[in-house]
Amino acid sequence: MKLMKYLSVTVMVLSFALLNACSSVTDPAETYKNETAQQIFQRGETALRDHGYQEAIKRFEALEVQYPFGRDTEIAQLHLIYAYYMTSDYALAEAAADRFIHAHPTSLHVDYAYFMRGQANYFQNMGVFERVFAVDLATRDLAQIKKSYADFAQVVKLFPNSRYAPAAHQYMIYLRNTLADHELEVAQYYFNMKAYVAAANRASLVIRHYQGAPAIPKALVIMVRSYRALHLKQNETEALTVLQYNYPNSNYVAEALEL
Repeated sequence: MKLMKYLSVTVMVLSFALLNACSSVTDPAETYKNETAQQIFQRGETALRDHGYQEAIKRFEALEVQYPFGRDTEIAQLHLIYAYYMTSDYALAEAAADRFIHAHPTSLHVDYAYFMRGQANYFQNMGVFERVFAVDLATRDLAQIKKSYADFAQVVKLFPNSRYAPAAHQYMIYLRNTLADHELEVAQYYFNMKAYVAAANRASLVIRHYQGAPAIPKALVIMVRSYRALHLKQNETEALTVLQYNYPNSNYVAEALEL
């Protein structure tokens, strides 16, 4: 009975604590209501410069709700993307960038929103451990990586003269190679499982869609060895010829010729 009474009291205490915590969360519409729009914005920018990202987030969220058509609201929305990003809240950063793109498609700063959405999508694919230590992204689910690549491609395509275009292009190269490595991992898996048709098809996909990627020679090796296992002599010869022509005297050729 004493144990049950103790548990009941504990549950009540936790319930009150939860209610108090919930009640302490202030509605953005009520936050800083005694300040002008300019004061909220300027103090938000000060917090941002001082790396007070949580304070900046509260202020820019309040400004967005209280003054949706204010003079500084558009810039505040851009600051909000950055503040979310700097607090590692990549899902909110992506959502904020997406809202900005749809609300201000002709803004002079929309290229920044596309770029930041690309970065937010990239980092959403990685956990805390992976961000601190090196990780092979090719072994992960790459849905967010594909979205990130598309965002950076939009920057390069729509805003070729943007200050963010060179960095976006470098991201594209890296992510493209990552996607190629992922397909190569799948092809190698099929080959190891002796599913040679699937292995050859996946390796062929790498060669067709990721020309110039570092994964290409290894994909050719898998094609040569898969076709040999399938007794498709002509296909094997064609793949080996391409490999020898592009990578003569390399270890890849020797690997392809292994029995």
